[in-house]
Amino acid sequence: MISFNYEIDYEILEETIYTDWISSVILSENKSEGEINYIFCDDDYLVEINQQYLDHDTLTDIISFDYSLGNEIHGDIYISIERVRENAEEFKVSFEEELKRVMIHGILHYCGYKDKSESDELVMRSKEDEKIKLFHVKQN
Repeated sequence: MISFNYEIDYEILEETIYTDWISSVILSENKSEGEINYIFCDDDYLVEINQQYLDHDTLTDIISFDYSLGNEIHGDIYISIERVRENAEEFKVSFEEELKRVMIHGILHYCGYKDKSESDELVMRSKEDEKIKLFHVKQN
């Protein structure tokens, strides 16, 4: 089950389209869907999470906590809407595209993809692009 939680004045319109897409991405990676919680927040909220749990004092667009069991994906994905907006401007893409990229980034981590090395980051970006394209496919 995929759920969306809002700690700021922001909501995804047509949540079902997003949940169907995320479910299809999980299946495309031969994983099964468990409980996945998206928490949309602001920079301050995410910095606090970063400090409290990861001992980092930096701004970030996403923090994900992976509770997966074998091939069943479970986790909490915190996303700063402020960072997504700024990154969209910086990368000259729409807010919606950047939001999809960040949302699926967390899922890809749960599927085993990393982004710490340059080569891993290239694979992650390629997978993000591939999965974003699935958003436009009509779901059955």
